[in-house]
Amino acid sequence: MSWLDTQPPKSVIYVSFGSVAGLTKDELLEFWYGLVNSEQKFLWVMRPDLIIGQERKDEISVESEQGTKARGYMADWVPQERVLAHRAIGGFLTHSGWNSTLESIVEGVPMICWPRFADQQVNSRFVGEVWKMGLDIKDTCDRDIIAKSIRDLMEKRNGEFSQRTEHMASLAKKAVNEGGSSYINLDRLIQDIRTMIPPHKQT
Repeated sequence: MSWLDTQPPKSVIYVSFGSVAGLTKDELLEFWYGLVNSEQKFLWVMRPDLIIGQERKDEISVESEQGTKARGYMADWVPQERVLAHRAIGGFLTHSGWNSTLESIVEGVPMICWPRFADQQVNSRFVGEVWKMGLDIKDTCDRDIIAKSIRDLMEKRNGEFSQRTEHMASLAKKAVNEGGSSYINLDRLIQDIRTMIPPHKQT
């Protein structure tokens, strides 16, 4: 967070592939080269178990960490909600898990989606094609495409994506405030649960 505090507004792309998904060494290197070649600043969550088949990132981290010195920062873990809410964050390279997607929507951060399994494919499709809040690069792991996508998100198409994300953030916040759809549905769920509890056990 201290490093982010020193960066200009919306100048950093945040990179995280969640707490479960892993990368092969080749995939990791493609993303690393893509990030470096994009010439954008980046904050990358590099979990100790991120690389498939290797217990620790230290086995290949020397090359990766050299590439981050000019523009990047790597960490084993970050408080994701605080990071996405930080003024320095201008984009999110994500695996498109539902929690990450929602957190990015609420903070109005455009996304580059690289889904792997489960709901991630659908979430990525919605981000790129329905909500138009970013780019869907599923089934791709090429440094040139990654670099171009990052430049598009952070520079060339930033205005377009920022407008859409601000609109979606506004809708999301309205939904959870009193009178909003999520607020009402949660209240209905609570009332339904209460009807299942015998009156003498209710407090």
